[in-house]
Amino acid sequence: MSRFSTNSRSGFDPRRPQAVADVLDRTDAFRALRAGVEQVAALQRDLSSLLPDYLASNVEPGFIKDGVLALFAAHNALAARLRHIEPRLLADLQQRGWAVNALKIRVRPQPMKESAPPKQARMSAAGASALHDLAESLEPSPLQEALARMAARHQARGQKK
Repeated sequence: MSRFSTNSRSGFDPRRPQAVADVLDRTDAFRALRAGVEQVAALQRDLSSLLPDYLASNVEPGFIKDGVLALFAAHNALAARLRHIEPRLLADLQQRGWAVNALKIRVRPQPMKESAPPKQARMSAAGASALHDLAESLEPSPLQEALARMAARHQARGQKK
């Protein structure tokens, strides 16, 4: 007999993948959590439609507690902009049926995005040779100097390998 007994009444089998919504509906504690998650998701949708794109993508809603909605901005400049439009945003949220009397705007810095990796361009030996020939055929100029440096750099890389 398996240590996981299947409950034939609910169709629950711990060995099979399950939808998160089904798991959250199983107990009263999880139902409350699901309601909170759905509320934040609905708030996010409404904020996305009410705010300009640059704000909507950098503002996250918190929970509503005692009629106060916490909004988390990615940085101080966005928080300042939210404070400027706070009265209109509050009125729009109330018009959409949210039981909100005030907004509390906080800054919650976003994790830094990884910088783009440095370019790793490679030039074939034939390409470097052609670039060198082109540089030698030109009159002395800044372009000719730049092409000569580029050809020398790529010829040196080709010789190292």
